[in-house]
Amino acid sequence: MLAIAAGCAGCGLSVQAPDLFLITRTGAGGRLTLLVNDGGTVRCNGGASKSLPDPLLLQARDLANTLDNDAKAKRRFPAMGPAIYHYTIKLQDGTISFPDTAAQAHSELAQAELLTLQIAEGPCGLSSR
Repeated sequence: MLAIAAGCAGCGLSVQAPDLFLITRTGAGGRLTLLVNDGGTVRCNGGASKSLPDPLLLQARDLANTLDNDAKAKRRFPAMGPAIYHYTIKLQDGTISFPDTAAQAHSELAQAELLTLQIAEGPCGLSSR
């Protein structure tokens, strides 16, 4: 079995990891898009792939699992006051959309907002201002 696998290694087979999600943030400061891949990369605003540190990749995987049911239901979250940012997260099983103020009542949305900031300022090298 190993011989077959070793023989196919040079066959040109290329298996790509799936995307975990696409986060789009709009509002103050303009539009931000983050395409997070399960292979440990992120594309910031449509740019080239950048390496995602392991702790952020683990957080992204956890977030994708946490938001799965909300995405399947295409759940939308109401604003809890005036919003500065609006988020849309496209996952394998659907899309969720929410204003930043909805995170007050939903911890998974607060996790999404924090991860967005950490990736934007970290691997993407973008300023949050």
